[in-house]
Amino acid sequence: MDNNNGLHHNILYSCAYQKEHSAEQFVPEHALGLMLSGESHYYTNEGNYVAEEGSMGLMRRNQLIKKFKKPASNGEPFRLVSIFLDQDSLHQYAAENDIPKQNAYQGAPVIDLTGNVFLKGFFDSLLPYVDNPKRLTQKLSALKTREAIELLLQIDDSFLSFLFDFQEPHKIDLEAFMNRNYKYNVPLPTFAKLTGRSLSTFKRDFSKIFNTTPEKWLQQKRLEQAHYLILKKKQRPSEVYLEVGFENLSHFSFAFKKLYGLPPTRLTEQKKIPAVNKGLA
Repeated sequence: MDNNNGLHHNILYSCAYQKEHSAEQFVPEHALGLMLSGESHYYTNEGNYVAEEGSMGLMRRNQLIKKFKKPASNGEPFRLVSIFLDQDSLHQYAAENDIPKQNAYQGAPVIDLTGNVFLKGFFDSLLPYVDNPKRLTQKLSALKTREAIELLLQIDDSFLSFLFDFQEPHKIDLEAFMNRNYKYNVPLPTFAKLTGRSLSTFKRDFSKIFNTTPEKWLQQKRLEQAHYLILKKKQRPSEVYLEVGFENLSHFSFAFKKLYGLPPTRLTEQKKIPAVNKGLA
């Protein structure tokens, strides 16, 4: 078995045995996690982060992120335990504790909490449930969520706006957003949400701006970037396809050959590739 991922209520245990595992990810809820073994590399537009064994961190919701999981150098698999601080639980906590409306959070999307002994103790209390998930009842999960919130609020007042900024993404410049985030392999509804639009409005606005559908534009944009990375940066197709937003190498190779007339593995053998005159429509 290559992967073992278990989400019980809002507590996740993830284990990966491959040499390296990568995945595109959208973080819909705040996530507080502890790296048990191995390491994880996170790539965002705001910066890159590396979490090693013992690392603890808090990741903000509504984040586009690329994550690469790696086993430890001694062969021990990648293992992570995390708890999601969902909006319903946070709304309930705010109401019960008279927390006032917060200004929009302006800080870092990922906060390093490594070394906090109280959070380490909190995660130690979760580990028995990894092997005994049936013992983690809904009531216990709710208590653990509240405990995590309490511990974060004890660290610093800045966590008030991090946790209790309930504003949803507002309508933003779609063209600028897509040109910045096309490499993230997430569903169209996620792109729509992050630009402050319904899916139908997103598609309509997209068509007006780019004169094509999101699906066609995303594929060509990703292939053009892959062409550049392989030809100019001398990267291998096996290194490129995930970076530009494709899910698997075979689909990437098929689409690349359809657009450019040759498979990506042959691109570095060519001295000059004729310009592609195909439109996006």
